[in-house]
Order: sequence, then C-alpha cells, then structure tokens
Amino acid sequence: MASSPPLTPAQFERYRRHLTLPELGVEGQRALLAGRVLLVGVGGLGCPLAQYLAAAGVGALGLVDFDVVDASNLQRQVLYGTADIGRPKVEVAAERVRAQNPDVVVETHAVQLDSSNALELLGAYDVVVDGTDNFPTRYLVNDACVLLGKPNVHGSIFRFDGQATVFDARHGPCYRCLYPEPPPPGAVPSCAEGGVLGVLPGLVALIQATEALKLLAGIGEPLYGRLLRYDALRMDFAEFRLKKDTHCPVCGVQPSITELIDYEGFCGVSAAGGEAMQEVSAADVQAARERGDEFLLLDVREPSEWETARIEGAQLLPLGQLEARISELDDWRARRVVVHCHHGGRSANACGVLEAAGFRDVANLAGGIEAWSLTVDPAVPRY
Repeated sequence: MASSPPLTPAQFERYRRHLTLPELGVEGQRALLAGRVLLVGVGGLGCPLAQYLAAAGVGALGLVDFDVVDASNLQRQVLYGTADIGRPKVEVAAERVRAQNPDVVVETHAVQLDSSNALELLGAYDVVVDGTDNFPTRYLVNDACVLLGKPNVHGSIFRFDGQATVFDARHGPCYRCLYPEPPPPGAVPSCAEGGVLGVLPGLVALIQATEALKLLAGIGEPLYGRLLRYDALRMDFAEFRLKKDTHCPVCGVQPSITELIDYEGFCGVSAAGGEAMQEVSAADVQAARERGDEFLLLDVREPSEWETARIEGAQLLPLGQLEARISELDDWRARRVVVHCHHGGRSANACGVLEAAGFRDVANLAGGIEAWSLTVDPAVPRY
C-alpha cells in the first residue's frame, strides 16, 4: 500500500475524531487515505459499506455491480431512492459517495465478475469486501483472493440472521475451508425467496467496514479464524472459531485449484446423465398454453408464497414435501412437467428430484414466477 502525502488542513478538520484515537492517529489516517478497497456488490451490504468507508477517508473505492436499481431494493439498499429505479447501481452509488467525500476516488466496474476478469480487478486493490448474495461469486472471490494473497472481508445475510469474518489464507482459513462444495441448488433460498429484515445488512456491513479499516490501518485484531454471527430477533451475537483445512482444494498443503474455474458450472445444476437441465422461458410456457399443449405446471414454493402470488392453473407441492408426496404426480411420469418457484433455484432442485425418480420430460421455468410477472402477466403480484 502506497503512503499518502501529509494531511491538508481540511483533512485535519474532517478526520479530527480519528486523529485523536491513539491507535489510529495521523499515520493511521494517512494509511486509510492511501488504501484501496474493492466492494463486490453494491446492494444491501455494499451500500452502507460504501458510505462508511468513504466517510472514514478510504482513498479509493472500487464498486463492482452490473445490476440496476429495482423498487424491491429500496427497503434496505440505502444509497438509492425512488428516482433511481432503473439506473445502474454503480452509477448512483458513485454519485452519492463522491458527494459525500471528495477525498475518495471512486472507480466503477459495471461488469459481472467472472473468471476472465476477477484476478485483474481484485489485484488492483488492497482489501476485497464481499457483499454478494450468490454462491458462484462467493467462491470466485474467495479463490481469487487466495491466489492473489488478498484479505477477503466476508459478510452474508438471510432473513433475521447475519454473519461476518475475514478470510485470508495467509493468516487462517478461507471460505472453502468451511464449505469445500456449494450446497445443492435450491437447498439454500436466496434473500429474494426467503426475505431479509431491511436493517440487517446495515449492521453486518458495519462489521465488515470496521474490519476493512483495521486491515488498512494495521490496527486491532481482525476476524481471522473467527466467525461472528448475529441473530436480530434475539439481539444475540455469537463467535465461532474456524480452523484452516490442510486439505482445502485452494489453500491447503497440496491445492488442486491453482487457477479460476467455471463457477456457474461448479455451483450449477446438471440433469441425470450429466446433461444440462432443460429450461423454458415464461413466454414459452404461455405460448404452450395458448396452443393447448398438455403439461403440468408444478409450483414448489411454500404455501405462504402461494397465497401472495400464484400462476393460474399451477399445482402447489412445496419442495420440502416433494419426495414424500411424489406418488401424487405418478400420472405425469411420462408427460411434460414444468416446475417453478420464485426465481428458479428451488425449482431447479425439484427438477433433479423428479428426474432421479424417473420423470421423463421435466423443465425448469427460468426466472420463476418473478419472470412470469415481468414478461407474461403483470397482474401476478411481485414480492
């Protein structure tokens, strides 16, 4: 990390409360101003992260996100307002951060992080902060950080629970030491499917921001080998010790992963026989209905979701009950079955269950009922 020039009078005034901290002081603030942090994701976690890191005087903030602002983001993604709906998140976030602190250089990367660009992007920063909500990107960020020798400040949220830690293979375990393989597709609902308390990402992001500042300034004890978990309903914090896995495929003694891989495939779904899972679009399903094609539209969401929104003519059979009640679908074993959930994750898992049970013609509705609402029938509520 390069050293920054002496503080200006304006910076002495702006960061006065930092300068009076003996553990930080002038040299610590100069280290922050010289620091470079990459935020992977500018959503629920990334928004407060960007605000607090900018306020603290981190010299350069990189923002990686290819998404646009959606109305459903506004309940928790506090950098955005109603007027920003439809705009690129990195564009809006950069405007807010630059207005907040002119000391901060904001570098926007409106791209999808993948194996072709991750090493170059992450390699340009001192600290990487993972604010993503999907497994392919989490594994990608982890592996890239291990290969680059970078700290990975991890945070995740779901419903009322959050967790944070610092993965750094030079000082402790990495993400793969805990989870060598991703869970089966659909086994872990996304925040979009399971919901998230709007204030939860703010608290988890503040823990991540604190760790990033400590790393840049070289102070305190980072969360190496320690996972901090938070239960908002009980207002309870718990700390768990994490151990480095000497057999870890990426940071172990004899790693089998020495370059970035195809993470979508690694975390994806394959049908029986190794063939790609069959997917159909909402428009295709609607066209089949209009033609009078015979098929079963199977909804594997929960009853509470069914009460909120449903596709007319679908049959409800929650994923958690599918294996126990699969005989109810025996009439469709040799006929077409199209499976849907909220966004497509749980239904992909259900497709695998049906295929393993001998169902011959199974397809996943890409994008789930969300895609149906957006492209076929806007009268079906989005949630």
